[in-house]
Amino acid sequence: MTIQTLQVGPIMTNCYLLCDEDAKVCALIDPGDDAARVEKLVEQSGCALRYILLTHGHFDHTSAVRPLLERYPDVPVYIHRKDTAADRGGDLLFTPVGEKNQRYYQEGDTLPLGGLTIRVLETPGHSEGSVCLLVEGQHVLFAGDTLFRCSCGRCDFPGGDYRKMLASLARLASLEGDYRVLPGHDRETTMDYERRVNPYMRQGTAR
Repeated sequence: MTIQTLQVGPIMTNCYLLCDEDAKVCALIDPGDDAARVEKLVEQSGCALRYILLTHGHFDHTSAVRPLLERYPDVPVYIHRKDTAADRGGDLLFTPVGEKNQRYYQEGDTLPLGGLTIRVLETPGHSEGSVCLLVEGQHVLFAGDTLFRCSCGRCDFPGGDYRKMLASLARLASLEGDYRVLPGHDRETTMDYERRVNPYMRQGTAR
């Protein structure tokens, strides 16, 4: 398993490429902008793109989806249904792509990627349909805008809810063992570190 990171767009969103190099397959997580750079990352990996996975629907995590589908027209795009809106979309909700590509996931769903298994955790708070993506057996968590290093995602956008955010952070803190945490912005961290020092996670676990 390898993970590569690109910071894309004006808000420097982390776009991740998760690869099973043995099986030569990969998944893109949160391609928020700069489609040409993201495409180059996929091509240089030598792996076939199997999925585009979105942690939530905000524009800075989704803006490259449609340009990438022009290059990869058969790739499914997964998002939680609560972060989509067919008629209003815009910056805060994702307008679904066509039926050929659009897929929805929810709590407990799993996606195979070669020898890897990606499990969906619903973690509302930043948005109604925010999810984290856990790579089973690898102690890796793609946290979207739920958990940041020493912080968490803002909750003042429509669909945000601070109480739900605290509950989601408490849920992540309860995961057994340590995890490499790959957030939607800023640098990566670990779950053990966040359990010790993150004031929002500590507040959530104290409730």
